[in-house]
Amino acid sequence: MPDSFDVVIIGSGQAGNPLATAFAKEGRRVALVEKNLLGGSCINYGCVPTKTLLASAERAHHAYNDASYGIEVELETIDLPTIVGRKDALLEKLRQGVHDNLTSEENPVQIFDGHASFTAPHTLSVALTTGGTETLTAPLIFINTGTRASIPDISGLQETDFLTPTTILDLKDKPEHLIIIGGGYIGLEFSQLYRRLGCEVTIVESADVILEREDDDVCEAMQQLLESEGIEFLLGSEAHRVSQNAAKQFTVSVTTPNGERRLQGSHVLVAVGREPNTKELGLDKAGVEMDERGFVVVNDQLHTNVRGIYALGDVHGGPQFTHISYDDYRIVRDNILKGKNRSKKGRDVPYVVFTEPQLGRIGLSEHEAQEQKLDYRVANMPVKTIGRAQQTGFTEGFIKVLVDGKTDCILGTAVFCEQGGEIMSMLQLAMHGNITCEMLQDMIFAHPTWAEALNNLFSQLKNPKKQ
Repeated sequence: MPDSFDVVIIGSGQAGNPLATAFAKEGRRVALVEKNLLGGSCINYGCVPTKTLLASAERAHHAYNDASYGIEVELETIDLPTIVGRKDALLEKLRQGVHDNLTSEENPVQIFDGHASFTAPHTLSVALTTGGTETLTAPLIFINTGTRASIPDISGLQETDFLTPTTILDLKDKPEHLIIIGGGYIGLEFSQLYRRLGCEVTIVESADVILEREDDDVCEAMQQLLESEGIEFLLGSEAHRVSQNAAKQFTVSVTTPNGERRLQGSHVLVAVGREPNTKELGLDKAGVEMDERGFVVVNDQLHTNVRGIYALGDVHGGPQFTHISYDDYRIVRDNILKGKNRSKKGRDVPYVVFTEPQLGRIGLSEHEAQEQKLDYRVANMPVKTIGRAQQTGFTEGFIKVLVDGKTDCILGTAVFCEQGGEIMSMLQLAMHGNITCEMLQDMIFAHPTWAEALNNLFSQLKNPKKQ
């Protein structure tokens, strides 16, 4: 007989876990089905492990380059197994925390380890990891299955031991030469990580620029920074064949604007994007609509076309960030449990590229402002002019802010500097509070802090170039 629940959640990501707890607190009978590891991509494959590894790479980089601070350290070795072990210990702690929270006596959630697929709109068959199946039914079902790495159709690639952004996290043998196919946010973070651990790194990107969504000045600054650390870029280039010999060495054949290149490397990382985990969910049997890429189609309240079935997080497309997934949870929680009418329409999408320095972004880029034919002004200040930057030695980058030409309020910002994500968040607060650039220019900030840069930033206001 089917096991009936009030709520079934498929996937324990950054939306599914808190949602399960919220419903359990309200006395609902809740089931959560997880095929892989509790915690979703952020804890297991995304934010937490990558930023933990990046922290080790930053320390190595600083040790190599501390002579200008009057500190000379001889760095004898990079112990990658220990670096990975530190990451694994943190992930295990966080997974256990998720499990303890979901199974607490106060808010018990029944966890099913296995793969769920629809057999009808409100019926799921769960193939248990331990064997056997369970049939679950519920009037409310939430899909939170996330995404996986897209694998491009490159000749020979599938016959090699290539790495994905997931599998590279467990790599304990330091690459001699890492070839990265893909120059997006993920590829750039891994490029700096492994370059700072002493690896040769080459990025192959099909577009003419890295970070296609950003303004040209941001793309150029990021590329120049990474090139200064020794990372090679092949832009406007296509990898069309990959092979691996008996010694496990890779050859990547690349068509570049300057002709054919054959790259020799010890490892290949494929980082060209993500695709949704929907193929094996049986969504056709539930009648749930998907787009041409396989993402679940939802309305502004995250409801699918089938009554009582919702999709949260990366699986419905759009910005694929942990904080967006968590906001999906808040929208559904408030609408169902608190009788509100929240929507994902028009919400802010802040994000940070965790290179060093960081790139923090919120609101409109200059290109987008031009496309919308907005009346705006630009404040752009080199980081090297900031007192705190001069004291710490972190002088790379710039802070760029778009200001509404009529209201003097902030339209968007790109903060490419040390603590860029934190400074961007300050400007995000100003955007929400309709704080004008004049108010920020006159505000008293503690000295000497990074925040103090906002006093001088807006004195750089200029009219945009005529298009």
